[in-house]
Amino acid sequence: MKQETVDFDYKYGFSMPERSIKKTKRGLTAQTIRDISDAKDESEWMRASRLKSYATFKKMKMPTWGADLSGIDFQDITYYLKASEGNANAWEDLPQEIKDTYDKIGVPEAEKKFLAGVSAQYESEVVYESIQKELTKKGVLFCDMDTAVKKHPDIVKKYFGTLIPQGDNTFAALNGAVWSGGSFVYVPKNVEVKLPLQAYFRINAERFGQFERTLIIAEEGSSVHYIEGCTAPIYTKSSLHAAVVEIFVHKNARVRYTTVQNWSKNIYNLVTKRARAEEGAIMEWIDCNIGSGVTMKYPAVYLAGRGARGEVLSIAFAGKNQHQDAGAKMVHLASDTSSRIISKSISKDGGRTSYRGLVHVAPGAKRVASSVVCDALLLDQGSRSDTYPTMRIRSKDARIEHEARVEKISEDKLFYLASRGIKKEDAEGLLVNGFIEPVVREIPLEYSIELNRLLNLEMRNAIG
Repeated sequence: MKQETVDFDYKYGFSMPERSIKKTKRGLTAQTIRDISDAKDESEWMRASRLKSYATFKKMKMPTWGADLSGIDFQDITYYLKASEGNANAWEDLPQEIKDTYDKIGVPEAEKKFLAGVSAQYESEVVYESIQKELTKKGVLFCDMDTAVKKHPDIVKKYFGTLIPQGDNTFAALNGAVWSGGSFVYVPKNVEVKLPLQAYFRINAERFGQFERTLIIAEEGSSVHYIEGCTAPIYTKSSLHAAVVEIFVHKNARVRYTTVQNWSKNIYNLVTKRARAEEGAIMEWIDCNIGSGVTMKYPAVYLAGRGARGEVLSIAFAGKNQHQDAGAKMVHLASDTSSRIISKSISKDGGRTSYRGLVHVAPGAKRVASSVVCDALLLDQGSRSDTYPTMRIRSKDARIEHEARVEKISEDKLFYLASRGIKKEDAEGLLVNGFIEPVVREIPLEYSIELNRLLNLEMRNAIG
């Protein structure tokens, strides 16, 4: 990995001493895949799946569009690192250095105050899990993916890799070969999970790859809100995060998936996220991308059933040496489906944001409605914002709207706020917060407060 320059105050940039009880050698070979599978004591079907994905990965080429990925060296990465033995069900049972790490990012407090269930992943493995007994009684399953493969193989086999097949893209193939950890959520028919489930993903080691795999199934008439938070320390060598998320929203079910990502700038964040919504189902992605040196992420909804609805609300913030190439995909396969995309991006200190989106309406899909709004805010002359929308409309019975706007902070607004006694620094922060408000208001209160705090920190470093 190439060296990165990090020059800003990153709250979660602390690092703990690397801890491992199992660790593969740096580099990627078929033996690496076997070693990972052996370490997990996996069944033969998953080992075969991994090796098939690895064979697919070797044949694939790196993307030549989007962000610059030339700094990635697949042979300079550690693909598996286990920091503790087994999962702890009680916080006090974790090794002290892991507890110290998650204490600093508030896992216990978040669980006590807000959450129905918590899963915490450290390096390659989930190290702590907790789920309220009431949910267990209702049949809700919430565990790490490694546990799901062993305890719920019939469900996993039915869905695993069906939305995002091995050959979908280079990093999906890589994930299929070396995945570890991630979340498994199964919500039975007509069960409403009233409080959010949350997962924390932490990369602590240098030159490490984290490849979690998340699978969410919401049966007919059910609902669930899943939140993920991501952090990593600052190193001079880059790390790779290449996750895969598959979500199945059955008839009249509803899933909301919220990401508050604050990776440090030495992370390549290359994620494939996709959902399938059946008749009357609702799928909502809320995607907040602040950190990482490079992000390429385009949450997708396949609207497969009549009356299904999809929504993506996203924020991307790019500062110096950052490129946030993010967006969304809406694929209308059925009639009476609707979708909405709202993208808010902010660039400063020469940072670059890109909206890359797709709206596809299949032949025969009638009475389809889709709205796309891309708003970009540039804070200086050296920053950049791009929009790459793709519209494939194969039906005449569709209403498609697309709006894109690029603006700077208004001097008139700054003058007005200054006349009311507000300092310039605070006024600029207020205007940025107002710019992203349509997305922030959809995030639970304590997470929206943290998001605003992180953005204000970036603003003060940029123009304070």
